[in-house]
Amino acid sequence: MRPVGDVMSGAAAANWVVRAPGALDRFDARLHGAAFAPHRHDTYAICITLGGVQSFTYRGARHYSLPGQMVVLHPDEVHDGAAGADGALHYRVLYLEPSLLQQILGGRPLPFVDGGVSADPRLKRALWPLLADPERPLAALECDDGLVELALALCAVADADVRAASFDYRAAQLARAYIDAHLDCEVTLGDLERVAGRDRWSLSRDFRTVFGTSPYRYLLLRRLDLARALLVSGHAIADAAFTCGFADQSHFTRRHKQAFGMTPNAWLSAVRLGRQLGTIVQYRGPGPA
Repeated sequence: MRPVGDVMSGAAAANWVVRAPGALDRFDARLHGAAFAPHRHDTYAICITLGGVQSFTYRGARHYSLPGQMVVLHPDEVHDGAAGADGALHYRVLYLEPSLLQQILGGRPLPFVDGGVSADPRLKRALWPLLADPERPLAALECDDGLVELALALCAVADADVRAASFDYRAAQLARAYIDAHLDCEVTLGDLERVAGRDRWSLSRDFRTVFGTSPYRYLLLRRLDLARALLVSGHAIADAAFTCGFADQSHFTRRHKQAFGMTPNAWLSAVRLGRQLGTIVQYRGPGPA
């Protein structure tokens, strides 16, 4: 879940998000009240609740995560998010791309954690080393080993079948690479069919199995990622929208809120405040049981 909301008066009462340094998408966040609207993104959201109550609607039911519990949201599943009690909610989260997980799983189906909330110590032991210190980047080997441990833990907790399903892993990879290289162009399923050498409908199913979302959703989210990078670097919203292939600023704003549960302006406010507060965020526990 990607935390945001209107920044409240005073740093102590504000919603904020701090991105940890390094290649992985790791965040330390605090929020109050209803933080973001129903939305979906094409990554896993794997987080641990550190303080308060994490409340969210997922797959048609309301769920709650208490301190020490973990939330695992599967890619492309609609969810919202809020602080489920009067005080602030504090949590850390890793957004994990299915493509990165697939490098470890080697084409196996993506693991699904039923209900979205887990207190399984196997998962906690694997997740906490990746989130324990948001003030430093993970060393390369530390990161890679941690991701392997996390992938194995997710499969164990999900009781995932370790046998490879019947789909074309290479075709899905070729389609993904083509999309990544053509973010500024119109991409059709026919284009992907020609590149991957697989009929379009089978390829569409392959893509969903391997990466947890459709080819179009993947393209849309990569364009949104690019636009957000431009916003952080100082580009105006209208310029970022045009550069990344959106029809106009309104189109970009609608798509951004659908994907992340917030407007671009609200997201930028939270990121800027998080940068200001980053030097004082020094939470160290709890560690794994």
